[in-house]
Amino acid sequence: MTRIPLSALIGLTFTGAYFFCAIFAAWIAPYGMAEAIGDSWEPWSQAHWLGTDSIGRDLLSRMIWGGQTTIFVAAAATVLSFSLGTILGFTAAVRGGWVDQLLSRGVDLMMSIPSLISALVVLSVLPTTLPVLILVMGILDSTRVFRLSRAVAVDITVMDYVEAARLRGEKQGWIILREILPNALSPLVAEMGLRFIFAVLFISTLSFLGLGVQPPMADWGGIVKENKEGIVYGIPAALIPAFAIATLAISVNLVADWILNRTASLKGGRSA
Repeated sequence: MTRIPLSALIGLTFTGAYFFCAIFAAWIAPYGMAEAIGDSWEPWSQAHWLGTDSIGRDLLSRMIWGGQTTIFVAAAATVLSFSLGTILGFTAAVRGGWVDQLLSRGVDLMMSIPSLISALVVLSVLPTTLPVLILVMGILDSTRVFRLSRAVAVDITVMDYVEAARLRGEKQGWIILREILPNALSPLVAEMGLRFIFAVLFISTLSFLGLGVQPPMADWGGIVKENKEGIVYGIPAALIPAFAIATLAISVNLVADWILNRTASLKGGRSA
C-alpha cells in the first residue's frame, strides 16, 4: 500500500469521490432530485455550478442524485450476479457430471441471446422498478461470472490439496469455501470491477432507451436522454453525465488492474 502506482492512485481518487457523493447525496446535493428552480438550460453560474437541464432543474443536483441511483443499482446487480454466478460455477466444477452439463448448457442457452435484447424483452413486460432492474441485470450478468468461476474452479479442483480434502471426507461446502474460493479470489476480484462497469453501462443504456430508471428519478443515462437535444444548440448538459460514466469506468478499471497485479505478485512471492 505504500507503493501505489500513480494510475491506481488516480483510479482510487475518482472512484472514492464518486462513491462518496453517492452515499452522501442527500447532504451534498444543493437541491432536490426533481426540483425545478430555473429556466431551461441556464448557463453555469454561482447558483448553478453546472447550469440547469432541459426543464430547469439544477444539473449538479441531478448528477449527484443520478450517481447515487446508477452506482446503487450497478453495485447491487454486481453483488447479485457474483453471488449467483460464483455459487453455481463452483458447484458445477466440484460436482461435475450431469450437474455440470445441466448448468453449463443452461448458461450457454442464456448467453446465445444478447443481454440487451433479453433485458428489453423482459422489461417491456415487467414493471421497471429498481428491484426488477437489479434482478434482471444480476441474472443476465451471472452467466459471465459462471463461466469465469467454473473455469477457474476446474483448474483448482485437480490440485493435490483439493483431492486430499476429499480423501479426508470434507464436504462440498467446505471444499468450496476453504480450498477453491481463496485461490480463485484474484481473477474474481478483477472481474468484479469489470462487471460493475458493465452494469453501469447497462443501466445507463436501458435508461437512455426508456426502460431503465424512470422519471422523476435521476440516473446518468436518463440525464443524457433528457438533455440530448441541447447538443444541437451547443449546450453541453448531455455530455456531463457521459463524462461521469467514462471517468467512473476508467477509474474502476485502473483499481481492478492494480488489485489483480498486486494479488498476482503476492502469489508469486509466496510460491517462490
